[in-house]
Amino acid sequence: MEKEKYYISTAIAYTSGKPHIGNTYEVVLADAIARFKRLKGYDVYFQTGTDEHGEKIELKAKEAGMTPQEFVDEKAADLKRIWDVMNTSYDRFVRTTDPAHEKVIQHIFKYMYDKGDIYKGEYKGLYCTPCESFWTESQLVDGKCPDCGRDVEEKCEEAYFFKLSKYQKQLEEHIEKHPEFIQPESRKNEMMNNFIKPGLQDLCVSRTSFKWGIPVDFDDKHVVYVWLDALSNYITFIGYDTDGGNEEFKYKWPCDLHLIGKDIIRFHTIYWPCFLMSLDVPLPKQVFGHPWLIMADGKMSKSVGNVVYADDLVEEFGVDAVRYYFLHEMPFANDGVFTRDLLIERINGDLANILGNLVQRTISMGKKYFDGKVINKKVSNEFSEKFIKNINALDEKVTKKMDELQISDAISEIFEVLRASNKYIDETTPWILAKDENEKDNLETVLYNLLESIRVCASLLEPFLPGTSEEILRQINSSNKELKFVEDNKYELNDPKPIFLRINQNK
Repeated sequence: MEKEKYYISTAIAYTSGKPHIGNTYEVVLADAIARFKRLKGYDVYFQTGTDEHGEKIELKAKEAGMTPQEFVDEKAADLKRIWDVMNTSYDRFVRTTDPAHEKVIQHIFKYMYDKGDIYKGEYKGLYCTPCESFWTESQLVDGKCPDCGRDVEEKCEEAYFFKLSKYQKQLEEHIEKHPEFIQPESRKNEMMNNFIKPGLQDLCVSRTSFKWGIPVDFDDKHVVYVWLDALSNYITFIGYDTDGGNEEFKYKWPCDLHLIGKDIIRFHTIYWPCFLMSLDVPLPKQVFGHPWLIMADGKMSKSVGNVVYADDLVEEFGVDAVRYYFLHEMPFANDGVFTRDLLIERINGDLANILGNLVQRTISMGKKYFDGKVINKKVSNEFSEKFIKNINALDEKVTKKMDELQISDAISEIFEVLRASNKYIDETTPWILAKDENEKDNLETVLYNLLESIRVCASLLEPFLPGTSEEILRQINSSNKELKFVEDNKYELNDPKPIFLRINQNK
């Protein structure tokens, strides 16, 4: 049977500095979705990477005494290293300085120009260099950039413009017809009411005041401006060109999910669809603007000195503990807060206590009472029926939450069954059953049921905690991937080892 394809992308990260945990959260979230889709039998393509052009990079490279290319090479390598530290399973890591990408961007620019969708004009505007965005006076907040709160400066230069206004009606119709296109709902309303319905302004798509960008090949005074270059990465790296694209492009596009931060939703749900309409390319199926992971004292910023990096946390707490925090503590539509205390609390409470303790107790009892060899003696007791029913319902519950992109809730469903498993131990009291020879089959059935619960939960945890899932399945010595209770597995258990150690908060 042919697998159904699933293409998921993150936004490409800007190579101006080391990514903090807020940036890293996005790639871990995308990884969990990609891994879950693979678990469910999809042919998944997961793309991430770096956005490497622009005035800000040119300035930062100069400050560092490097060429822009040397600067982005170093930053891209660091970013890729952190994505790898987080055990993310991307299929392709892309860079916008790739010559093949640059060539296709030149073709796209020329195609739009020949079509009459790009024209030359003059740009006068208030410009924020860190955000690489022009603003009108009315869009400023207290005279500063509405996105980052920094100062803006007046700029005037010759530029090419893209006729965003030409595609306004078509865009409105698409969003009305496809309510799932922009998620969550609150972001859709914000885009429609604040940006699209008041009227789209044509967009500046080239610059002449700096050189670090893709040259417009028919007018080399100009470089292609950030959004046309950066957003097109979603198609250029899968084989698109203006002559229609190759087999890979035809198979993979449209993208099923663009996963991006809520701060760049405007670019992905207004500029990007209009560019695609100009190219006569189908629109992505869904854009999800996820919330931010912020510190207790607000958004992370180097000037405030509250920046936390994922690789530092991993060194201290381990990769899956950090992944668990990112995925479980972030609400669907509101910002999540990072504190070390809460991370430690989650490691101790959920990972060491509920999950680790269950695995260790169950394997230890299997070793102690049955020499590690456990089969199902199928003795029914008053607690088993409900317990097995819960295990069998889990896959469907998790899948429903994942389809709704409610990642945190999907993990909570698994931990409900893990909690129920710990309760099942207390209810069935294996240590008492072990004292009565007549209860031996009952005891073995109880342990078998617990091992099946652990197996199913560990398999469903793989997208979120891949290393932990693998270690649990190794300890219970199972390669059975069935996501339901199986009646006739034979367990030959390996020695138990702690999955997560409790952390002394005072230390």
